[in-house]
Amino acid sequence: MLEELERRNYAQTTIDCYIHAVEHFSRYFHHSPDQLGPEHIREYQAALFKKWKLAPNTVNQRLAALRFFYIQTLKKAGSVAETPYPKKTFRLPMILSQEEVARLIDSALTPFHRIVLMTLYATGMRRAELARLKICDIDSQRMIIHIQGGKGREDRDVMLSPKLLEALREYWRGLKHKPSQWLFPGGCSHTANRPITPKAIWYACRHAAQRAGLAAEKIHPHTLRHCFATHLLEAGADLRTIQLLLGHHDLEETTIYLHLSKRHLSATASPLDALALSPGKENHPPQRTT
Repeated sequence: MLEELERRNYAQTTIDCYIHAVEHFSRYFHHSPDQLGPEHIREYQAALFKKWKLAPNTVNQRLAALRFFYIQTLKKAGSVAETPYPKKTFRLPMILSQEEVARLIDSALTPFHRIVLMTLYATGMRRAELARLKICDIDSQRMIIHIQGGKGREDRDVMLSPKLLEALREYWRGLKHKPSQWLFPGGCSHTANRPITPKAIWYACRHAAQRAGLAAEKIHPHTLRHCFATHLLEAGADLRTIQLLLGHHDLEETTIYLHLSKRHLSATASPLDALALSPGKENHPPQRTT
């Protein structure tokens, strides 16, 4: 399965997710997955909802992994072809105000966490993209940041905020051991010759949210990406520009921020405001006639 995924040039995050899904499926039944069939997949799908309480979109991802394993690896198309995908859910993401974002960043546990959160909000990049940032990706001459190998293995550029550049330089001056390749190295003291993990970025956001007194269970690194796009839209940026900055393939993905922008919501008046209503009769029920 791993060879089939790599041969198709799947992203590493997708490969890890698919391998983990098939492993979890196998461990649930205590059998090698090639010895399991459609009835086990149906039972497993039900358990994902009932036992583990997973969201429909997460269940879809698990089923996609099983489909790949049986169809592409084992060449047993009939095994899972009849397995239906559950209906997806659509929920609007949580958006913080600019004051709340400032509170979140100021509540960072360490200076390293602070610069990580600032970079997330200033660029709108995904946490996996931020983890792979290299020192050479910061172009202070053109005031842009190069994101290499983003989602879908696509490169793109985003703006380099002057405030972020100054914060990065201050962070750099405070380092005892200057990294040679990765902008945000991993390891206990952030000096390892490998990048920080996306999980470490998640923890930085969670700890800051708890210290800031925000709804920590609802705030994660992707929240800052949503805030970046929504606040840009409220400041007057057009959807096409935001689409390019976020790296969305389809403009329809970006239109979700129209539902979140206060500027766009308040620009449309409720039809109730156009009604010529008579003054209400407070606390006076209608009189009966005889």
